[in-house]
Amino acid sequence: MMPATTPSATPFATPPLPWEPEIIAFCCNYCAYAAADLAGSKRMQYPANVRIIHAPCTGKIEMEHILDAFVKGIDGILVAGCLEGGCHFLEGNLRAHRRTDRIREMLAEIGVGEARLKMVNLSAAMAPTFVASVKEMVDTVRALGPSPLKEPQQLESEGTL
Repeated sequence: MMPATTPSATPFATPPLPWEPEIIAFCCNYCAYAAADLAGSKRMQYPANVRIIHAPCTGKIEMEHILDAFVKGIDGILVAGCLEGGCHFLEGNLRAHRRTDRIREMLAEIGVGEARLKMVNLSAAMAPTFVASVKEMVDTVRALGPSPLKEPQQLESEGTL
């Protein structure tokens, strides 16, 4: 009879990967998404743990969308819209800015951390700025650690428990 081996005792077992934050970037169609697309066309690199969500306008991103993402365990959110005064829907990015400010206040109040949500304004030609904003967001959230709203089973599957 062969002795039972544990997965960690086998020579081919891989150590758990270090925790990486899950980030969502809500990008408006005309500017931020175009900047992300341009970054891809130029083969500019940014962390792979950022999921881009294509939105018609940041003004269409409701508070519920952002809060729901946090409740489901997302570690950080970047809202990227048109330059102030350059919104294709006139005031969409201004509405989004007010919403993100309110949500940041709520995140601070409940102890999640306001730095987990950020809004930036970009033009379609600002691919380097988009990449820098994404990298900065990932670094900020990495320093904060996993979201306190993550379920314990989510943390176990990511190797943080």
